[in-house]
Amino acid sequence: MKKNIAALIMSLVLGAGLITGCGNTYESDGGVNVRIGSLKGPTSMGLVHLMDIAGKGETEDDYTFTMASAADELLPKLTGKDLDIALVPANVASVLYNKTGGKVSVIDINTLGVLYIVSGDDTIESMKDLKGKTLYLTGKGTTPDFVLQYLLSENGLSTQDLTLEYRSEAAEVAALLAEDPEAAGLLPQPFVTAACTQNEALSAVIDMTAQWADIQGEDGSSLVTGVTVVNDDFLQQNPEAVKRFMEQHKESAAYTNENVEEAAKLVAAQGIVEKAPIAAKAIPACNIVYIDAEDMKQALSGYLEVLFEADASSVGGALPDDDFYYIP
Repeated sequence: MKKNIAALIMSLVLGAGLITGCGNTYESDGGVNVRIGSLKGPTSMGLVHLMDIAGKGETEDDYTFTMASAADELLPKLTGKDLDIALVPANVASVLYNKTGGKVSVIDINTLGVLYIVSGDDTIESMKDLKGKTLYLTGKGTTPDFVLQYLLSENGLSTQDLTLEYRSEAAEVAALLAEDPEAAGLLPQPFVTAACTQNEALSAVIDMTAQWADIQGEDGSSLVTGVTVVNDDFLQQNPEAVKRFMEQHKESAAYTNENVEEAAKLVAAQGIVEKAPIAAKAIPACNIVYIDAEDMKQALSGYLEVLFEADASSVGGALPDDDFYYIP
């Protein structure tokens, strides 16, 4: 989730302009070469079953997977000719849409919120309980910061009502909590699970996704972490291949949620989480989903609006038009 806006925009510039044709070739059996990029984290956890069966040659299309540690490693590949589909942070998809003149479409939401307030202080049960506390978090002016400020505001608080201590990495926040369990930290999964596993005094005291849902209500938006985008030229040239990918991605996400122990082994094998037991504990809290079509648009558009109000540059300077949302 953590990113640097300046580095992101530079990577897009270096990505050399608009997305162009991808030059995919058809296999003799009618399959298509599909190059997929994803991030090392929860956004890839719902993809591991598809990675597994594709590696065994059990898919009609020929999938090639590239996993990166940060979004700015994937974006030049997507804006060039090296990736056709990518799983990226939700706001990054909007930035990409704006920087390419609308040459990408979002086809699904793959991960809802993965942010939690972690602490050993059992007096913290709601956002209002953060008043007067010190909260450690990563990245001033990044999406976790904006999410926190939105939820504080909706609960009648501001950043003046607590002390925010920013750190460069989630691992640093987790280390601080290990030293002082009475402190509070805003962490993403799987750092939450790792921190709580290493120190039994810690627990996830506030689920930011649930807090968001309570505020937005049944017909509102969702706290979104990751989405899947497709190069529009690839989509136009290979609509059936994109449809097959969407179906298989849905099945893969369901497999991760329904077969946690087996999926955890695949997650560890892919290097997403170092150890399968930690992955098994983290998966249920990672909000891995597959949401497409109108439900996707409703969940995502409102989330991007909140980010836009906080800082327009976080979504690329403008909210995406309706054509951003691919609805078959």
